[in-house]
Parts: sequence; C-alpha cells; structure tokens
Amino acid sequence: MALTYPDAPSARRPGRCWTIRVVGHRDRTASVTCSSACVMPPRSRDLAALRRFAEAHAAAHARAAAVHHDAACWCRRQRCALHEGTRVNCAGTVVLVLRHDPAVAQVWTLTEVCAACAPLMPHARVISRAVPPPPPPRDPEREGQATHSPSPSLPTVAPPRLVPGGFSAPSGPGPGPERVGTRRRTPTGRRGRAQTEGTTD
Repeated sequence: MALTYPDAPSARRPGRCWTIRVVGHRDRTASVTCSSACVMPPRSRDLAALRRFAEAHAAAHARAAAVHHDAACWCRRQRCALHEGTRVNCAGTVVLVLRHDPAVAQVWTLTEVCAACAPLMPHARVISRAVPPPPPPRDPEREGQATHSPSPSLPTVAPPRLVPGGFSAPSGPGPGPERVGTRRRTPTGRRGRAQTEGTTD
C-alpha cells in the first residue's frame, strides 16, 4: 500500500530519539551503549546486570526528557516503517514512547511521536505526554484602554437648509436671506398734487 509522508511543518522542531543497546563481544563480554553522550559501565560478563542497567538508563532518560509539544513525529521521519502496512495521518498530541522487544532484550528506544502513530508501533508503550503551552499573558492595561477608551467624536454636520425653489442652501451658519425693503410709490398727477396741497397747512 502506497503511503504519503508530508514534510514536517517548519514551525516544529525535530522529534528526539534515544537508543540504548546491550552489545556482545567476541570475548563473551557485553557492554551498554547509548545514542547520547552518556557514561556507560565497563564491559562485563554479567549480562543480566547490564540489561538491568540499560533498562534503568532508559527510564532515567524518560524521566529527564520533557516532551516537546511542538516536536515533529519521529515515526513519520522514518517514513512510518514500523507500521508501513497501516495508513495513518500524523495527528494528535506528541507523546514519548518506549519500545522494547522482551524476546530480544537488547534494545530500548525512546522516541517522540504523534498520538496517531504510537498505538501502531509494535512493542511500544506511552511513557509521558506533552503538556500544552500556557496561553499568552494578558495585558490588563491594554485591555482597559480598549474597553474604556472613548471613541473619537465625529464632527457634526448640519443638515442642508431648504430654500424655495427646491434647491438646498450650503450647510452651516451664515447670513440669513437679505431682506429688501419695498418703497411705496407716491402717485403723481393732479390728484396726487391735490392731496399733497390739501394736507399742508
């Protein structure tokens, strides 16, 4: 079955992996190795003691390693070879799993993988889970300003004044319409002169 392996998002850091092995030698001795630069015991013929040390060393790594919530799935980095027969999309929280085959009893592997791949990996059990990051701190001053800050007042625009004829005058204060006084015309002619003369004493 063809599987797709999308690249890990650039925002995620690479998933970590620790491998502890019990390695045998030709002189019938064995030693313990770790993928990290850790101090290991010397070679020994006591294979049971070396296996107990390897198991305790893997547990110590598990206790010391805080699972990164933004770690990329290590299983996907390996093209999901441990469950290549099962299609799965990496999803869920990041978990730390310990893989160990008791039939072999020579290898202990700790890896950061996604919650979707973890149950599909053989001889694996979840040791710990990533803790979600805390929310960003709240800024009460900025929130107070956003809540109580008065909105900027818009300039008040007076409605246009309607004048006779269906036109609108410019808005805003201004001089009123000019009032033109009417003059009363005095009738001229004889009748007018007679009225004028009759009124004078």
